[in-house]
Amino acid sequence: MDSATLLCTCSDRRGIVATLTGFVFEHGGNIIDLDQHTDDETGRFYMRLVWDRREFAFSRENIPSALAMMEQKFPDMSWRVFFSSPLPRVAIFVSKTQHCLADLLLRHQMGEIPGEIALVVSNHPDLQDLSKHFSVPFHHIPITPTNRLQAEAEQITLLKDNQIDLLVLARYMQILTPSFTQEWKGGIINIHHSFLPAFIGARPYHQARQRGVKIIGATAHYVTEDLDQGPIIAQDVTPVSHRDNVEDLIRKGRDIERLVLGRAVRIHLEHRVIADTGRTIVF
Repeated sequence: MDSATLLCTCSDRRGIVATLTGFVFEHGGNIIDLDQHTDDETGRFYMRLVWDRREFAFSRENIPSALAMMEQKFPDMSWRVFFSSPLPRVAIFVSKTQHCLADLLLRHQMGEIPGEIALVVSNHPDLQDLSKHFSVPFHHIPITPTNRLQAEAEQITLLKDNQIDLLVLARYMQILTPSFTQEWKGGIINIHHSFLPAFIGARPYHQARQRGVKIIGATAHYVTEDLDQGPIIAQDVTPVSHRDNVEDLIRKGRDIERLVLGRAVRIHLEHRVIADTGRTIVF
């Protein structure tokens, strides 16, 4: 189906839904999905609207300018529109740990990722064969304390040359510089091996075992300049007990990381996430 997806947010008031759905109806579109939410505490309105545009009066090039007219009625409205084709292009950054990368590549092969995984980038060569197995180009860009900025410049050029829409950090054990995160603001997803906020820092599973936790989890979030503090997209947990050793926790943690990261990537690529004031609305 040739569809368009509108994500928007503004101060809540009467007539927003009627105006936007009326816009689609009056110009020959057929609404196929609609969801909305009003935050009682902030008074903010959020909406996701998807319509079939095969008989829509406006071409995809003209839809943004047509929607801009909504700003006359709702001056503080922030909105973005996406189209069902071409598929968003995804790059995966990884270091040596393979479970999240392998899961994403398999999901992509099975048609469960609504995007095109265009390349894998790593600061180590270890996972080149895995990437090659799934016929995805692999780029090894070493990073040392002395070449970090040069390596990031090479990475950014590679992402731009390949027209990447989303960058996924699949256990990429490097901290991105603030300039890098600003360049891709809202377009980088990271998987964190804890149910944030908890057990920050090194050896999280060892900390969890020492504290006798009864659940462990994982968190997928957008990357910002504040380390591991970006808006959360998806989370999940699994129960553990006193019988689980550290290896058991790590194994269970990997399972949750795969599940949560795959879910976050999918809902982002389906344009179901609105990030606003440090949090997310997920439809």
